[in-house]
Amino acid sequence: MSDMLPLNSRIRFGAMATAADREHALKTVSSLSDWGYDSIWTGDHVAFTGPIDDPLTQLTYLSALNPKLIFGTSIYLLPLRHPTTVAKMVATVDRLMGAGHFIFGVGVGGEFPPEYQACGVPLKQRGGRANEAIEIMKRLWTGEPVEYHGKYFSFGKITMLPKPRTPGGPPVWVGGRAEAALTRAARLGDGWMPYVVTPKRVGERLEFIAREAEKAGRRFEHFGTALHLFMRLGPSYEAALDVAATHLSKRYAMDFREPAKRYAAVGRPADVAARIEEFVKAGIRDVNLDVISAPAERDAQHEQFAKEVIPLLRR
Repeated sequence: MSDMLPLNSRIRFGAMATAADREHALKTVSSLSDWGYDSIWTGDHVAFTGPIDDPLTQLTYLSALNPKLIFGTSIYLLPLRHPTTVAKMVATVDRLMGAGHFIFGVGVGGEFPPEYQACGVPLKQRGGRANEAIEIMKRLWTGEPVEYHGKYFSFGKITMLPKPRTPGGPPVWVGGRAEAALTRAARLGDGWMPYVVTPKRVGERLEFIAREAEKAGRRFEHFGTALHLFMRLGPSYEAALDVAATHLSKRYAMDFREPAKRYAAVGRPADVAARIEEFVKAGIRDVNLDVISAPAERDAQHEQFAKEVIPLLRR
């Protein structure tokens, strides 16, 4: 991994979380905070294989319950929306949460083409739209007049106020594994959020990002690396893998057993800690857990991870 990417020195642990209602939100935030998690993350889809709420609305509410935590999207499907309206929403979220408490993770998705069709966005345009959108948002967040005429978006001079609380806007961390996504992270983003990758691939991809950033003449003060990690604790590796494979196969409408073996962290606490340590050595600094379980088991998994896995990694 290149030294030109200044990564955080501290490893942080976050949880992918949802809030079914007010009571659930209160319990989720209180529990995760008490167990020592640093951050809470939510995913984004307009239409998905299961129920999913709007991430920005959800995170803003959750942040009011515990303003000390960090909140982020993992990931927000940026091409589905117009960047000017997203810039306004995100500026508001960042201002309400306070500087340094919101990370805007973005990506292009594409696994579910019907949601692109429903939003009137051609699937093949998602990468180009994401690139222009990031550029537009960052310019609008300065509070200076902006006029833009690109391939996908065009508008006359406007000034968007008030500005975000974080100077220049919240950090934009780019999700994805393809070279186009890595180039986007290097040239336009402030961090990278890999998903279904191996530790070896993480290291290789960070080298690629470092080279692309150097070509673009970018120098980072901080560069974020957040892994969206499928995780399942169990009495044995095989038992945990069985549960993870069953749930993930249903979620993605495909046989996910082999991908779960390759990409997830499953097994006893020591197994999970050892797997995460590989990612940390490769350059990951934010570990965002996507606990694979029935909803009724999720809290127990989060608590066990906090009490039995995090101490192994902190040590």
